[in-house]
Amino acid sequence: MQTGPLKMAVPQRNLPTPYNFRLTERTTMTRTVVESKTKSAIIGFDEPFCVIGERINPTGRKILAEELERDDFSRVEADAIAQAAAGANILDVNSGAVFSNKMAEDPRYADNNFVEPTLMRQLIEVVQRVVDIPLCIDSSVPGALENGLAAAEGRPLLNSVTGEEERLELVLPLVKKYNVPVVAISNDDTGISEDPDVRFNVAKKIVERAADFGIPAHDIVVDPLVMPIGAMATAGHQVFTLVRRLREELGVNTTCGASNISFGLPNRHGINNAFLPMAMGAGMTSAIMNPITLPVNQTKIAEHKALIMAAGIILPEDIDDETFVTLFGLGSTKATPGKEMEAIRAANFLYDRDPNGTEWIKFNKVAPKAGQEGRGRAGRVGGRRRG
Repeated sequence: MQTGPLKMAVPQRNLPTPYNFRLTERTTMTRTVVESKTKSAIIGFDEPFCVIGERINPTGRKILAEELERDDFSRVEADAIAQAAAGANILDVNSGAVFSNKMAEDPRYADNNFVEPTLMRQLIEVVQRVVDIPLCIDSSVPGALENGLAAAEGRPLLNSVTGEEERLELVLPLVKKYNVPVVAISNDDTGISEDPDVRFNVAKKIVERAADFGIPAHDIVVDPLVMPIGAMATAGHQVFTLVRRLREELGVNTTCGASNISFGLPNRHGINNAFLPMAMGAGMTSAIMNPITLPVNQTKIAEHKALIMAAGIILPEDIDDETFVTLFGLGSTKATPGKEMEAIRAANFLYDRDPNGTEWIKFNKVAPKAGQEGRGRAGRVGGRRRG
């Protein structure tokens, strides 16, 4: 399988040009290949946008962290299955848990260097048992990264290296040893700069240092660091300009934490849905994001039923929860693809990365209800009535 730069006489597809890409006969199409045991995900300029599911991450998820502390991986299994079903191409696996109860009993659990290596191996093994999908091994602890690499089948993506000298010396040898691609985050020993030129120079430094280790640019996926638009009005424009430079000048693929752009704002999905296609138009090739809409829980269903009954509306006794939440516009009792996935699939179609709209049509095909298979509109069997 081709993993390096592809030299092309003529571009094979009409790539987006809203930001004046300099497409020439020497255009280089960079492909980063990430693999599971039997499947591949390709991050590339001429490929459909790559979605990296972010939900297997105990940071900020208190219930998940508590479950992991009890060696309960059922939520991890459910998240892996749901994200794969929603269309994620790669699953990010993060081991950054805080085990508060164990910490009180054994001070070693206060050290992530003690907790994360073992937890990462367990997480990778659990996820691989329930889904066959390429993985992204995500940790700030080198021991956790190496344990994840050792446990992972195929060719995972490593997340991440930064421009910090210590981090470069710890992570790049692992990338070379295991021959895997790596996410490169555009901050260094001075922190995260608000100046996009500084962030570009950090990314360039990482690419050059990686080359010293024999790691090619097509195995570097740069995260240019998306800032919240609510805190910095130019955040969107900045990242679009920076992504274009990374593509044109360094020839690297890019990724980001997609929801960062909408942090602190109302209707975050609305912002995210606009941002992702615009980022794709600027040349971004992947994002770490939540691909699912969470199911409606029983508490919310009970509350709405109580409101409806209080209004004097009588519900059928045999109405099931899924019918109820659908009827009243509450969502679904099942995890379903999020609105951001809809925006991405539409953009793939519009940018000619979904030939004939096959994936768009499949995504929007509504499964028939039980007993309605083969029926047309108005419940009639077959197609249009003939005269």
